Amino acid sequence: MSSVMKPKRAVGIVGYGAYVPRYRIKAQEIARVWGGVGDALPIEEKAVPGLDEDTVTMSIEAARNALARAELDAHTLRAVWVGSESHPYAVKPSSTLVAEALGASGEVLAGDWQFACKAGTEAMQAAIALVGSEMADYALAIGMDTAQGRPHDALEYTAGAGGAAFVMGPVENALAVLEGSYSYVTDTPDFFRRAYQHYPEHGNRFTGEPAYFDHTLQATGNFLELMNLEPRDFQWAIFHQPNVKFPHQAARQLGFTRDQIMTGLLAGKIGNTYAGAALIGMTNVLDHAKPGDRILLVSFGSGAGSDVFSYVATDKLNARRDLARRTAFYLGRRELIDYARYARFRNKLVMN
Repeated sequence: MSSVMKPKRAVGIVGYGAYVPRYRIKAQEIARVWGGVGDALPIEEKAVPGLDEDTVTMSIEAARNALARAELDAHTLRAVWVGSESHPYAVKPSSTLVAEALGASGEVLAGDWQFACKAGTEAMQAAIALVGSEMADYALAIGMDTAQGRPHDALEYTAGAGGAAFVMGPVENALAVLEGSYSYVTDTPDFFRRAYQHYPEHGNRFTGEPAYFDHTLQATGNFLELMNLEPRDFQWAIFHQPNVKFPHQAARQLGFTRDQIMTGLLAGKIGNTYAGAALIGMTNVLDHAKPGDRILLVSFGSGAGSDVFSYVATDKLNARRDLARRTAFYLGRRELIDYARYARFRNKLVMN
């Protein structure tokens, strides 16, 4: 078994921020239009981006919150990395637009990351490595999506919008210190979208056992063994949340309790925010954690793979968490829309 990944220089989260659009559509409203679903709905409602919102604009808002908590000027960033599977351009980076809007453009690395729902934690891993190697003092990692689901497809009920941003930096300024990370990947054909396709495809029989559960359980189990840790050593645990059921099942199989995962489980309120799903759960946990609390963060990305991180909250968290809007603000700021308005917002009606 390989070892846990640890940077040479101690690294932590020095700033974090979330963003979720205000618009929501209830799963029951989608079921009303298409029928045939019954009461077995995977979530209660999901977040829907407005006509003027996309991955770039939402990334900017989350990043501003992260920089505010870090008490840093954007010019201190050495990298701006955006993980998403819904970049607004097929050929043109989102990261340069985000860097420019933040005031970080010029002498800075910028790049877009892709690995389905774990594109955001891929960016986080790279930011940790950059800071940990002392090539940079601060790097920004973002996971953000405006996910789409084909009308009358299972994904339409869960594909939400939102995400989070994290400024990674040296441990002296950290709100939460990284203990180590671990990654596990295989070639699993559970979810994909080819060029020129508007909506993704998914292999139903692959999405659960050989994809989400195999990678989440293997990665987390290996990580805990290598770190000589047990579920009871963590006060909080965040798992990727394609729906409400999967994280509960994974947590139970690994030995985590419902109380450990509920603060980070937001899928029922905003849907599966893909690259932002685990990361936005992490922001809500950081809004509630106490100094000394140990936090497990587990992402999953179709294709397929899982990243696992262990963080320990520091005494700086209490002083800086209210320098920006908490995640609860975005969860509570909601305006319900019907399917007609949702279809307009998501460009589901194509007029020739």
